[in-house]
Amino acid sequence: MNIPEEVKKIMTLLSDSGFEAYAVGGCVRDSIMGKDPDDWDLATNASPEKIQSLFKEKGFKVFYENDFGTVGIVLLENKKRKFSNIVEITTYRTETDYSNNRHPDSVQWATTIEEDLSRRDFTVNSIAVGKEGNIIDPYNGRSDITKKIIKAVGDPEERFNEDILRIFRAVRFASTLDFSIEEKTLFSIKKNASKIDDISKERIRVELVKILMSRRAMNGIDLLREVGILKYIIPEIIEGYGVAQNKHHIYDCYWHNLYALDYAAKKDFNFYVRLSALLHDVAKPAVKVGEGDNATFYNHEVVGEKMTIKIMYRLKFSKKEIEKVSRLVRYHLFYYNVDEVTESSVRRLVRQVGKDNIDDLIKLRMCDRIGSGVPKAKPYKLRHLQYLIDKISQDPLSVKMLAIKGDDIMRILELKSGPKIGWILSILFNIVLSDPTKNSKDFLEEKVIELGGLTDKDLKIKFQKANDGINHIALKNDQMIKKRYWVK
Repeated sequence: MNIPEEVKKIMTLLSDSGFEAYAVGGCVRDSIMGKDPDDWDLATNASPEKIQSLFKEKGFKVFYENDFGTVGIVLLENKKRKFSNIVEITTYRTETDYSNNRHPDSVQWATTIEEDLSRRDFTVNSIAVGKEGNIIDPYNGRSDITKKIIKAVGDPEERFNEDILRIFRAVRFASTLDFSIEEKTLFSIKKNASKIDDISKERIRVELVKILMSRRAMNGIDLLREVGILKYIIPEIIEGYGVAQNKHHIYDCYWHNLYALDYAAKKDFNFYVRLSALLHDVAKPAVKVGEGDNATFYNHEVVGEKMTIKIMYRLKFSKKEIEKVSRLVRYHLFYYNVDEVTESSVRRLVRQVGKDNIDDLIKLRMCDRIGSGVPKAKPYKLRHLQYLIDKISQDPLSVKMLAIKGDDIMRILELKSGPKIGWILSILFNIVLSDPTKNSKDFLEEKVIELGGLTDKDLKIKFQKANDGINHIALKNDQMIKKRYWVK
């Protein structure tokens, strides 16, 4: 294992002070699999008090905010570091009864690394490695990594009854690592699935988001269904299982939502797009009318918005997250045809969805299309919509951008309001478009004096040339935006 030097120094500080120190958990598992760990966790026989005093003495920033013996050590800032700047060190421990199926009633410090590993959840997470590379693997975790198996440490029933959230974590590890779940462990997960209701919705949300943000999000959600957990978390999704759609879809409602999510995950779209892809058609089973190719789902986007709000509220998502995802669900069915939709209707869509959400809405439509079974995520009309949105979002070319105003020109030339003021503004604007550095009040005031000395005839000729120049630049800008989206 390639333990980073900064982590090795921490391990050396512990060992030089007469204590043991091992890297444990996910960082070991990921390293064995050839991945770069996001975090490094250590286990030691030093007490939390000893750990704190030792590292404070050495000038480290230290924090200890729990009852489970985990001390955080803050590393010096390093922009090249690929892992978190906090290393967590936990004292060897054993745990007693778990009366709430989540946290131990009490924690006792253990004396050996083997005792500490015995309380951990899965064999792949119950491996310890010393700074010299010596490996402690009492439950054959390395073998299970090779076999790609998630297996509980010891008796699955005991492990899950200690912390019922582990059944969710087993699914997450299986889906994100592309592992299968060992037979006895899987049986126990299915047997205890209903106990997931005992877990706080905040903790469930955290695990759910980790699945959604993984590359194999679709597999994770479907595995939650298979083991019987999903019906306690988002039962609304399962209601679409086996509910056929119409001639525009090749999958049922459930699989349509999952394939939309799958596309979002493969394209590495953000959390908002992924969750809205999973939920965008959640209301279809409730509003379905008719069967076969001509089945309809009127207002499923409106009902879906309400259902999304209810689901996310239940899972304790933030107000901002609920508002954004529910809005994407509400407007995912927006209508757009190149020859039918006007710029004003596109402006209305942007106002309804929100300028900051429009890009995510386009991505959701792409997910929706792939989830429907079509081969192309972004057809011409969707690219044309992107072009039009980009176009109307640009600040229009306007003399208002000038550092000088019509009132300034009237003051300098002692003129009353009239067409001559507009001519001069257009001439100045064309100059500034060609060279933005000239958009200074001093320069433009000098230019006003120069233009004021021309005859009306010469000034009008200059104005017409300037207008042609402005229109040419506007046309070039439009062509550049069209080229960006491959539209004509």
